[in-house]
Amino acid sequence: MASHLPPALLEACVVVGASNEKLQEFHQQSTNGSSELPMLEPEVLHVLAPPFIKCEVVKPHGSPRRSFLRKKREQLPSPAAGGGAADARGSTEDVSALKDIDLMALPQLCFPDGLQVSNEERAEQFHFLVFTDVFGNKTHGVVMQCYRPILEVALHQNEAGISKLPTLFSAYGFCVISKHPYYTALKDCLSGVLIQLRTCRLSDLEEQMKEFAIKLTLVPIPPPGQLHLMFTLHPLTIMLPSREDKDHPAIDLDLHLPFLCFRPQKLLQMISCLLQEQRVVLFSADWAKLTLVAESLLLFLQPLSWQQPYVPVLARGMLDFLMSPTAFLMGCHLRHFEEVGAETDDLILINIDNGSVSSSHSETIDIPEIPLAAADCFTQRCLSLQMHYDLHQCHLASCTDVNEQRAQRRTWQHNLNHDIQRITLELIVNIFRDVKSHLNHEHRVFNSEEFLKTREPAEQLFYKKVLETHIFHSFLKDRLNRKMDNFTRMELSTQSEMQKMKATVENPRRPTVQEIQARRNSSITEIRLSKRLGMSLPNLGDDQTISFHRNTLLTRIITSYPALRTPPKPVKVFKLPDFPASLSFHSVQSYYSELIQQLGKAIFSVQNENSTLQARLYYLRGFINTLCSRRLDALSDFQNLYKTDIAIFPTQLVTWLVDSLHKDERQRADRRPELKRLILKVKTENEKPLVQHDDHVKRFELPRTHLHQGEFVRCVQESGIVKDVATIHRLFDALTVGKPKQVDPELFRVFYTFWKETEAEAQDVNLPSEVIEHLDNSECVYKLSSCVKTSHGVGKIAMTQKRLFLLTEGRPCFLEITKFRDLQEVKISCSPFLLLRIPSLHIQTSNQPEVFEANLKTETDLWNLMIKEMWAGRKMADQHKDPQYMAQALTNVMLMDAVVGCLQSQRSIYAASKLVYFDKVKHEEPMMVPTTTSETLKHKINPSLDLAEPQTVHVLLYTPGQLTCNDSKGEINPKLWVALSGGRVVVFDAASWSMLQACIQVGTSQLNCMLGLVQEQVWIGSQDSVIYIIDTHSMSCNKQLTEHRQEVTGLTVDTSDHHSSQQTYSCSCDGTILQWDTSSLKVKRQFQLRYDRLSSIQVHDGTLWCCCGDSIVELRKNGTPKRRTALPEDLQSMPSCFSSFILILERGQLWTGFADSGELCVWHTNNHRSPVKRISLPGTTGVTCMIRVKNQIWVGCRGVGGQCDGQLRSQVLVVDPESHAVAKELQAHSDSIQTLCSVEDRYVLSGSAYRDGKIAIWKVE
Repeated sequence: MASHLPPALLEACVVVGASNEKLQEFHQQSTNGSSELPMLEPEVLHVLAPPFIKCEVVKPHGSPRRSFLRKKREQLPSPAAGGGAADARGSTEDVSALKDIDLMALPQLCFPDGLQVSNEERAEQFHFLVFTDVFGNKTHGVVMQCYRPILEVALHQNEAGISKLPTLFSAYGFCVISKHPYYTALKDCLSGVLIQLRTCRLSDLEEQMKEFAIKLTLVPIPPPGQLHLMFTLHPLTIMLPSREDKDHPAIDLDLHLPFLCFRPQKLLQMISCLLQEQRVVLFSADWAKLTLVAESLLLFLQPLSWQQPYVPVLARGMLDFLMSPTAFLMGCHLRHFEEVGAETDDLILINIDNGSVSSSHSETIDIPEIPLAAADCFTQRCLSLQMHYDLHQCHLASCTDVNEQRAQRRTWQHNLNHDIQRITLELIVNIFRDVKSHLNHEHRVFNSEEFLKTREPAEQLFYKKVLETHIFHSFLKDRLNRKMDNFTRMELSTQSEMQKMKATVENPRRPTVQEIQARRNSSITEIRLSKRLGMSLPNLGDDQTISFHRNTLLTRIITSYPALRTPPKPVKVFKLPDFPASLSFHSVQSYYSELIQQLGKAIFSVQNENSTLQARLYYLRGFINTLCSRRLDALSDFQNLYKTDIAIFPTQLVTWLVDSLHKDERQRADRRPELKRLILKVKTENEKPLVQHDDHVKRFELPRTHLHQGEFVRCVQESGIVKDVATIHRLFDALTVGKPKQVDPELFRVFYTFWKETEAEAQDVNLPSEVIEHLDNSECVYKLSSCVKTSHGVGKIAMTQKRLFLLTEGRPCFLEITKFRDLQEVKISCSPFLLLRIPSLHIQTSNQPEVFEANLKTETDLWNLMIKEMWAGRKMADQHKDPQYMAQALTNVMLMDAVVGCLQSQRSIYAASKLVYFDKVKHEEPMMVPTTTSETLKHKINPSLDLAEPQTVHVLLYTPGQLTCNDSKGEINPKLWVALSGGRVVVFDAASWSMLQACIQVGTSQLNCMLGLVQEQVWIGSQDSVIYIIDTHSMSCNKQLTEHRQEVTGLTVDTSDHHSSQQTYSCSCDGTILQWDTSSLKVKRQFQLRYDRLSSIQVHDGTLWCCCGDSIVELRKNGTPKRRTALPEDLQSMPSCFSSFILILERGQLWTGFADSGELCVWHTNNHRSPVKRISLPGTTGVTCMIRVKNQIWVGCRGVGGQCDGQLRSQVLVVDPESHAVAKELQAHSDSIQTLCSVEDRYVLSGSAYRDGKIAIWKVE
């Protein structure tokens, strides 16, 4: 069981010192007149390790026996004698807790300077240790050295000679070992026991430490989250801070110590060395500083995790470790500084005491520096840190209570640590912000070459070294796994509107006018800061949306400091009961019982307020119940924890508990439905075959063999050129014209090289100021012709995403040829020249009467193709209010250019024509959007942009701004939640329609329904019968409700009274309806319908209405059917069913739609004899969804015809409930409408199936 239990505070307590024999021997020498104070060899004297308390066993004579402590009473021989600590490990089973710690080395680490006999009693000293096993798991130690007179040892041997003995003192080391880095707490614990150690006899020392160790074993470790534990070890009250989450260690040290020892520039040098995995050695005359500074530096790197050897304290006999050829982080005494620097090459030497950073062969270091923009931001932030506690306290009254004073200091330190963590995290985010733009998640590829090309020349060496390290490789895995950690959250929260839109529209990389101006007008420093700014977010309907690429270059926007300085999350403190006076078995059980009782009271007090805190309390109580062998109570706590916060669910412990249930316990568990479900889930999970998650990271490499179509798609996606599968198929056809259907690796290399060289050349475009002032800031030059003769003079034709313009020769000036939306005709004509007829391009525009003519010679055909594709793309983007059309047209054009450039043959133009898409659609299937649709359609967004192929939009949910942050005073934008196929949820900012979250994974099944609740939650019902709950702060799914047995099909909340948050209902297809208490996440009531498939539920005036396959049912308060509306008789004989319904109580009307019938039926709820009104829906074969918006009924339909051929086949119909007439027929999707969503009655959003996969945003009038 011990391997599954979360550790207690104490792993072991080890007492180290000189053996009695050595002290007696030295005492004898001192009585013979020897005045030299020798250096003694420290040894392990006592190992105190749990389990200390075991159940009482009755002896044959009836006297109780307690297995109190398995101590090692016999003396350990010294290491020099060949036995040493190995004997201590083998002598008793209890020291098995120290299997990860080398007891042979522990005495040296407890006395890194050696054990020196002193002729005076010295003050106690502390230092800190870190032990790392071969798997990288850390164990932490706090060592206290205190001196005791040698006289006590000799007292028993020679009482007559006491008066003649000199007063000499020998040190003892007390090492408290824990799995968690509670440096301050363990130091406080040792400081508290020091009072007893000073006054007790040496013979009682072991018993004192035994009692001390037992008490610390009773202290549990707080679970991850915002619950801290407090306990009293007289005279001090000691705090155990919790970890922020399961991926981060607890922070129980002063993170500002490095800032007091080093200037920010030196800290940046140290961080740079660690990021590049250099061989780093810390030096100090104070052993305590070594570990504290080293631990702080590693915390500054989060979320990057140090992967190399780490020994923050090296004893003087361990200096040979510094000869290791690999990267490492180690620490040793300052007296060895010169020796280490002289004998070892390529070391980074960090002197903590004077704040210097040097190398072993120079007083400076020749290591690439952290990029300037990130470094400047960090330095600026450091100036704002308030690192002096006395200044903070100078206006306050002096504390008269030591524990109150310590509490004030802890609060100040907690806030300061939070600020420092935010500053260092911002540094890491600014360094690696643009990594995600060069990732291909589907194929797990990082295009390191392209990433390096986008760095400033002065920064490339730094990034080149970092990209080769283990620490960065681990970081890459997390990014490819889309890990939602603090790095990702800060990266998202510090994005400007410009950056947020990078993932919304995808264009080839080109510098914008704004960037060109920044290069020209800024100083060197300003260029570095602003060169790679993103683009501004457009208003809906503005064509600026497509004016930038997902990754131009590294964005270096420095967030404002007020925005960065978010306060730390509020924490709750739970105080443990006082330790029992007697540490017998019964006393310890009474202590645990009292602790369980207090946890129960705490759970009850927060059950309707704070589910996150409640989850932590369940965790602790389950842990304590497990220690007390109350298995069923523990399983009940963990069942409640599973529903409340699955992120901290102890899977291994629960599995062990289930396997260890006795027969009678298992029978009792089976009689409790919630425990039976938990046991079934555990058993089911254990029976599943272990799936090895793909955790590799690939670097993009050019192919070496011929590529068939599937391999070609993968290779192009990995290269980062384009993701869309349909576009890549057209590119494959273009490159294989007249050849076998496979791409030669050399051809792919030439194509890839041409594409990247064109991209690189665009970075050097230097437009004159006279030209720039005529262009929008967001425009990019994507194509520039050679110098040609035109009807307006000689010059180069330039193409941006918006227009064509002429860049004249001689004195450069701007002459606009046309905007793409103003084009009327593009054609090739032949102009006579002497005896030749030279092809020229004629461009007719609506705002200029004369035709623009350009003699593009051999480029004519290519420019003709490109301009027509851009024209068609612009026209479709305007008609459909979808900027993605223009972005796709731009990609097609750039691919045409690359194909012609790499083929260089007579068939190159024909090959490029294979990439024409929009111009072909315009001629083959004219897609004129009806006027009503054009006037009502506001915008379209693509939630599948980050994917290779479109996905079905199954559910849409709009949540208003206040949903996400009830307590925040800042403005929080509303959100749009989009459920795609495979359990993927995408989140958009509903104020700007920019993508906030590309993927929140909730299971792998189809998602059927979503509901937003005021407790900062989004509930999602899935086909796998689970209700997933997303926390809108962390954007993660940590809660699951598993009470349904079949797929969850509907969610609704009763808003008829002020207790609306308490009246939440869910239903599943088997007819089960559950009413939930949303605070405790427990089922309050359960109903069961006996009708065909239950597909949705609604609450009206406190009454439940249910949509079943063959009927609409109204339920009474007790859950029994009150009224049933059956399918019309003519539809009962057909394979049709109800798909949706709307209840209009004030009109006494029930509107119903059918899955396989193109009509609506209006029923009268107040008069059953009234005939049913039927409303025919033109151009539809079935109704998929309906919503009521203002005084309108919006109906999502399935269109006529099956396969998608580019036609707008599916409609959104707007019906007038008074006239029962179809007021509007809206066409914007080429596949069936799956879901409708209202945005505060101002907009209606429609989502479609995978052949279209887009979301249309409609104005409501």
